[in-house]
Amino acid sequence: MNPETNAWLEQAAADFDKAKVLFKAKKYDGVVVFSQQTAEKALKAFYIFSYEKIPPKIHDLVELCARVKAPQRVILMAESLNGTYLFSRYPGAAPLIPVKYYTLEKAKRHLEEAEVILQWVKEKIRL
Repeated sequence: MNPETNAWLEQAAADFDKAKVLFKAKKYDGVVVFSQQTAEKALKAFYIFSYEKIPPKIHDLVELCARVKAPQRVILMAESLNGTYLFSRYPGAAPLIPVKYYTLEKAKRHLEEAEVILQWVKEKIRL
């Protein structure tokens, strides 16, 4: 595997581990930040793997999915995670500040979405 692909994938997995630790600690806004980052870095790893070049400097998960020709189930997960890029980080972006906006249920859903995307990328890279 290309070292650059491996670096992005390794960081995506590390971010997913952080999200799980934060979930256990009930720090749900942090879970969402690292869930989004897991998906973004995993998709960028697959972009590097597919095209052998640095991925675009974007955070739009749906656009990244389009560029790597992800299947519909992955696109649906990306759509759900997409809005969290701003909402999970900045007061005023969501109806409540992130620490109050992200509940157990939302964090669990986004963690699961990140896992689906990460697993899809791992499967595609390790074919």
